[in-house]
Amino acid sequence: MKKTVITFVAFVFFTSTSFGQVQSGAFNLLLKSMIKETVPTVTVSDLAEEDVSRLVFLDAREKKEYEVSHIKEAKWIGYEDFNEARLNGISKSQEIVIYCSIGVRSEKIGEQLLAAGYSNVRNLYGSIFEWANQGNRVYGPDGKPTNKVHAYSKTWGVWLKEGEKVY
Repeated sequence: MKKTVITFVAFVFFTSTSFGQVQSGAFNLLLKSMIKETVPTVTVSDLAEEDVSRLVFLDAREKKEYEVSHIKEAKWIGYEDFNEARLNGISKSQEIVIYCSIGVRSEKIGEQLLAAGYSNVRNLYGSIFEWANQGNRVYGPDGKPTNKVHAYSKTWGVWLKEGEKVY
């Protein structure tokens, strides 16, 4: 009986939270355990229904990851060496979508943006991995589409199902 109750509680928790969804159930469970939702989230599917031309995409990965590929016209802001000065020219009311590899680093930078007065910040749930997994284009340093995606590490790269993994 106790095992049944625990299973039921886990099922309710993982299916009733306000978190988004990604295509892989296992990836979704991992994200739900790691993302605290301290920054509002948006899914790749949700963005497909929006006019993304009005959004500013911010890449909160390290420079070497960004240089492999990024979402079109995304502005690199970094993580370890993040500096708010990199947001020069971006209004505090601008609609911002921030991403990293899976959404953990971008959530932490998103918290800093909210604390600095940016009022319309959303964290991309599943981040660039899910973006690529759902068949969306990424762009190389030359501004041209590429199949390459920085997979962060071999451990984390298992969640990147589409594209050529670069480490």
